[in-house]
Amino acid sequence: MRQVLLIVDVQSTFSPPEWLVDGLRWLSANIPTIASVELHDEQATPFQRQLGWHPAAEDESLVEADQVFVKHGYGQTVETLEYIKQLGVERVLVCGMQTETCVLAAGFALFDAGLTPTLVTDMTVGSSLDRSGKMGIDLWKHHFRQVTTSAEVLAALAM
Repeated sequence: MRQVLLIVDVQSTFSPPEWLVDGLRWLSANIPTIASVELHDEQATPFQRQLGWHPAAEDESLVEADQVFVKHGYGQTVETLEYIKQLGVERVLVCGMQTETCVLAAGFALFDAGLTPTLVTDMTVGSSLDRSGKMGIDLWKHHFRQVTTSAEVLAALAM
């Protein structure tokens, strides 16, 4: 199956746990990988004005990727979606930070673009509201149905 890994916002700003960074490094070494990094631009997304906080203005992905896209807000950029479409993949494996916000927003953007988003449930962390990510995983299952684990992905690649 032709697939790509999309790592959402695994960057210093969001203090990802080391187990997530290590797991994603292992996974990304075995599959084509794209990463998004969320940077602050108050003109693009009013984080400070509306929420009283903002991501860093400069940051980078903590996991090496074949392509990294900068975004200013929750959703993925048009450029990211176009790049993924050009790859001609059958599914997009999604993982990363804030399962019920940025990761879920990536799922909606991918779905709306006609792609097949699949959540890698053991490679995602929820926001401060639910660090377990369970709420986001449940929302993902409700909206997109497609979920997998890193072990399942790696097992399928070994076949």
